[in-house]
Amino acid sequence: MDENKKIIKCAIYTRKSSEEGLELEFNSLQAQREACESYIKSQKHEGWHLIDKQYDDGGYSGGTLERPALKELLKDIGSGQVDIIVVYKIDRLTRSLHDFSRIVDVLDKQNTSFVSITQHFNTSTSMGRLTLNMLLSFAQFEREVTSERIRDKFAASKKKGMWMGGKPPMGYYRKDKKIYPSEYAARVRTIFNKYIELKSVAKVKDWLDNNGITSQNNKSLSAGNINSILLNRAFLGEVGHKGVWYKGEHEGIIEPEVFNNVQEIMAENRVERKKYSPEKSLLSGKIFDDKCNIMSPVRSSGTKGKKYRYYVSQAVIRHEKDKTGQITKISLPPIENFVDNWFAGNFTSKEHILSLIPEYKVSDQKSVLEKLHDMCISREMERILLHRIDLKESEIILTLYKEQILEFIKAIHEERETKELQTDDLKTKLTYAIKYKIGVIDNGSKVIVGSVYNKNKNKSLINIVLKSQRWNKELLRGAATVEDIVKKENVSARYVYRLLKISFLSPKITTAILEGNQPADLTIEKLEAIKIYDWKEQEKFLNI
Repeated sequence: MDENKKIIKCAIYTRKSSEEGLELEFNSLQAQREACESYIKSQKHEGWHLIDKQYDDGGYSGGTLERPALKELLKDIGSGQVDIIVVYKIDRLTRSLHDFSRIVDVLDKQNTSFVSITQHFNTSTSMGRLTLNMLLSFAQFEREVTSERIRDKFAASKKKGMWMGGKPPMGYYRKDKKIYPSEYAARVRTIFNKYIELKSVAKVKDWLDNNGITSQNNKSLSAGNINSILLNRAFLGEVGHKGVWYKGEHEGIIEPEVFNNVQEIMAENRVERKKYSPEKSLLSGKIFDDKCNIMSPVRSSGTKGKKYRYYVSQAVIRHEKDKTGQITKISLPPIENFVDNWFAGNFTSKEHILSLIPEYKVSDQKSVLEKLHDMCISREMERILLHRIDLKESEIILTLYKEQILEFIKAIHEERETKELQTDDLKTKLTYAIKYKIGVIDNGSKVIVGSVYNKNKNKSLINIVLKSQRWNKELLRGAATVEDIVKKENVSARYVYRLLKISFLSPKITTAILEGNQPADLTIEKLEAIKIYDWKEQEKFLNI
């Protein structure tokens, strides 16, 4: 070998997903290493030299970077101890495109290459990178198919009534992959019987607290805990999967008659509370005019039987002229759309959310923002969060409670249901004033307030359409790959593919959204639901 030729330091990385067979005298890791060593020897004329250190991960999945030998290897690359990584196959290093992009960043910074001996390429060439991405796509596809098989097996086991892990419900303990009634089953029966007697979750909670009855972890049971217990069909000896319940292998600790009695009482209570439903006006009981009079939803009929909906000041309805302000009536759809857009934009903005959770770790803050970015806040949740909205001549003021917002954010972060938030002990009011000139038209003895928006411009829809078109153009020009977009925008690949479908909307639909002429009920979910590429059919589907 030419003495002046630069020595290229090579490191061999091996991996095996399971620990099975690692105890053998000659195992899979050793087989991978021998093949790689032979390849390095064949490149001796190029200055390749195998370093002494070994990097072997036995019993670690390729779907994660949390592997000790891989971490050590990346650390040594960063310190300049390795010039080339040699592996038997690409998927020995990783099966994830996202993880691979992170590894490539480390390699690029240190001018380090990556070689697969059975697939004959390395990352120092553009063709090698293209081929590598294609192969990793298939590796990830195989991994996702395996995950689907596992989910199918999990569902089939649930249908057979098997308890598939997780924390057992109160009143049960786990043994040999099954659950059995424990001494705390009596407490569960007490909760059911007390609810039948008191007919109120709040009263049951007070009774439990006064009598020192706690959970099996010796913690006080919250109203939410009690509500969950009363609704859980696992106490009947059933196993649930995606809303469907099957006869379980475990023994029930609540009699069906008792459980059904509780459900009937809870259903009656829900009716009595008149909980909000999608058919009810979003701002009913929450919107006030410029003189603090509550405004009520009303309907009226125009020519040709066309229906109109408004919020009208109670001062006008009761003919109290001395209490009547400048704002007496406002069209219902525009003001409700205004609230929808505020929750989709201002409420979920990075600046607003981060100002509320400064004590969260940076990684947790990032997680919350990503989850809020991908979700659509329902009108039911908007109604829960919004305390009141006041219409002024030059601004609209929204008032929310900080305690409820923080509870909502925590539920999003912990991936819990957010159907109900606390309504007690709310102390910190947060007000948001949006400057906007509300047009006032004098029509005889009435003052009619025009739309909050001249057009139904939906900021969230517009941003989604523009973003999808920009990404599509970058991909067509070859200026970026899906992986580049994922890294740059800090989103998931699934989210990118979802948005790319929107870039194939008809020009008429796109123009309608950008100009604010789309149907009032058009949502991001409706756009994503389009599975047809014929423009006329798309327009027919969306009624545009």
